[in-house]
Amino acid sequence: MNSYYVDLHIHLGRTASGRPVKITGAKTLTFLNILNEASEIKGLNMIGIIDCHVPEVLAEIEHAILTGVFTEHQDGGVRAHNMTVILGSEIEVYDEHCHGPIHVLTFFPTVETMRLFSQWLEKRVKNISLSSQRMYGLGKELQKLVKQLGGLFVPAHVFTPFKSLYGKGVRRSLTEVFEADLIDAIELGLSADTKMADQIAELHRYSYLSNSDAHSLGKIAREYQIIHMKAATFAELKKALKREEGRAIVANYGLNPLLGKYHRTVCENCLHPLESGNGPCSVCGHRKQIKGVFERLQELKTSTVSPSYRPPYIYQVPLEFIPGLGPKTYKKLLSHFGTEMRVLHDVSREQLTEVVGEKLANLIVLARSGKLHIHAGGGGKYGKIAPE
Repeated sequence: MNSYYVDLHIHLGRTASGRPVKITGAKTLTFLNILNEASEIKGLNMIGIIDCHVPEVLAEIEHAILTGVFTEHQDGGVRAHNMTVILGSEIEVYDEHCHGPIHVLTFFPTVETMRLFSQWLEKRVKNISLSSQRMYGLGKELQKLVKQLGGLFVPAHVFTPFKSLYGKGVRRSLTEVFEADLIDAIELGLSADTKMADQIAELHRYSYLSNSDAHSLGKIAREYQIIHMKAATFAELKKALKREEGRAIVANYGLNPLLGKYHRTVCENCLHPLESGNGPCSVCGHRKQIKGVFERLQELKTSTVSPSYRPPYIYQVPLEFIPGLGPKTYKKLLSHFGTEMRVLHDVSREQLTEVVGEKLANLIVLARSGKLHIHAGGGGKYGKIAPE
């Protein structure tokens, strides 16, 4: 069995011709730029590029396959830049059962099945050329279509206050919206980790994904996982999510939830952290709040244990978060060691010290295990690493 670094939630900002896809995504997030960043800079082995349902994006992929630049693996997935691309799409579900919008991820094994999905979706969204469009139809209808096409269905960033499965206070179970048996995995999001998610017993059956949800090149692989598979293919990924035949996610790497944008409850007006209760903000007097993931999970909690198969969730701070590690130092590290994965996993403290000095080397080692001091985030504002 082989180990693969995997990030399955990367957005497209623009098509090759420059047309917008993810409005909030960086213009530099083109298909080719993502491939280069993920493979050559980050050192990933498998990525999920969301927004592959866009017709122009599909045409770009098909052209690259026809000209021999990309190849389709017989077991699913597109081989490009020495790694595997899983074709994905993020969709917003909002039917009469949802009580608010929910983002979900769908993945398909081939360009042909993604093309069929795109044609189906085009009749149910306002603009097939944009990302995360609201689907007019039932969530369960979407699930069944994904399964008919041999795809994977994953609720996205399930605890964030906005556009997520558990974010709204009126919704307490995934069965209110989806067929439990037609869910392949759960994406945690930046403000939650394995231990937090396992407070909800109905999630114990699912593998957890820790993905970047990257809206810029630099954010790729800020969260990722190591997956044991025989090969980097769609079929092997599917087995790994089901923990079949020795395939499995063996480690999740992610931000300490304190760094997430929605970890703690804050005042809607000034973003000042709030204690429990519904009283006015002590700073500005505003009464409305943005409930954090931590507080929301206290409402939903039904369990105090994790299933025995659950892999470790390892807090890891991306290099860009480390105080004093600017662009020049980042490039210096890559020029010496190759990729960010090598810096975060393989390079010794002594080797780091030779290149960037003892202080930064120590911070990088602490960042690997999430031991840097953190100020919690909330209300859409990231937490911060405290300087020494």
